[in-house]
Amino acid sequence: MSANLSDRENQDSSPQTRIERQMQAMGKRARAAARHMAAAEPGAKNAALFAIAEALIAGRSSILAANARDMRDGRDELDTALLERLELNDKRLEQMAEGLRQVAALADPIGGITDLNYRPSGIQVGRMRVPLGVIGIIYESRPNVTADAAALCLKSGNAAILRGGSEATHSNQAIAACISRGLTDAGLPADAVQVVETTDRAAVGALLRMPEHVDVIVPRGGKGLIEFVADNAQMPVIKHLDGVCHVYIDDDADIEKAIAIAVNAKTQRYGTCNTMETLLVADSIAEDVLKPLSQDLRQAGVELRGCQRTRKLLGASVKPAADADWAEEYLAPVLAIRIVDHMDEAIDHIETWGSHHTDAIVTESVTKARAFMRAVDSSSVMVNASTRFADGFEYGLGAEIGISTDKLHARGPVGLEGLTSLKYVVFGDGHVR
Repeated sequence: MSANLSDRENQDSSPQTRIERQMQAMGKRARAAARHMAAAEPGAKNAALFAIAEALIAGRSSILAANARDMRDGRDELDTALLERLELNDKRLEQMAEGLRQVAALADPIGGITDLNYRPSGIQVGRMRVPLGVIGIIYESRPNVTADAAALCLKSGNAAILRGGSEATHSNQAIAACISRGLTDAGLPADAVQVVETTDRAAVGALLRMPEHVDVIVPRGGKGLIEFVADNAQMPVIKHLDGVCHVYIDDDADIEKAIAIAVNAKTQRYGTCNTMETLLVADSIAEDVLKPLSQDLRQAGVELRGCQRTRKLLGASVKPAADADWAEEYLAPVLAIRIVDHMDEAIDHIETWGSHHTDAIVTESVTKARAFMRAVDSSSVMVNASTRFADGFEYGLGAEIGISTDKLHARGPVGLEGLTSLKYVVFGDGHVR
């Protein structure tokens, strides 16, 4: 009789109510799986990561076929940058598998005890690194995030609920099947990584309203998505809103280095959050830098927008830059250029218009480099290096779950340690207070 009543309730309920129930059920399974993952041995977690990597390679044809279907469905609706993020090929599949292997090779942070000290009472007090629990990840376009997120969550002893964009639904489900297979082969609960199947946006809202099941949310995607998550989540959020990244070429810069860094920071990939969007150049070196650099950028197809001094130096082919340009994350072959009098003016510009993501200085002055690093309040600060290095792989984190420009609880590329917390542990021998 109760079964018949349940059937009638499901038939009578609205689609949104059914999605709420589905998400709640996923949350309960994730919470149960998280308890198993917190106690899992490093060997079991590593075995799962290697098994998932093998499953991705073995399932290459089905994954690429699913991705081809997503690409066909998205060609009329997605812009070039989103299509580029969505596309999978043999090389990207190999990179996904290698990312899993790299995470497996990293030291397991869980259970490590640090700062162990004796107190005057005779007890020993230390701190143990522990998983966060259940991590919800909401992302757009990039199906590789499904594998990257699974890898980091598993290695750090967490369970994960992944909700990819509707444009990548077939790719994500194909990858999810490989993840489930790898977990099962390693003897870990398949529910440790669950990928939301429905493309209904109500699932996102439901996920954000599950603080009893989900400990933290990580959004990866456009500014609109991240703002929505930050405004509606009932649990902590690890996020960055914009990637308005700067390169400042100081008057003590090596010109050859400066040009190479600026070209790479802008043109290596356009649709990434660590791509340079604004170039700042010291006035005394501007002519020597900007004339050859502008030629290289134009040859790469980059549209230039500049301040008055920049346009006077390079000509009317440089479009005038408005205030909106200094705050714009183009994610496209467009670059804003401003000539400044000195480093302090560059730092003021970064503080006024930047997003605290990644900013770089090119200089041969150690004194200026140190001053820039102290003064610029960004999650990554580079000296004589391209902003494109602000990436989990490049930082030795393996894959990254995302980049945080917040100051709590993680900042910069978020790898294994960013998905853990600390608890105090106390050792005594019959001690009483």
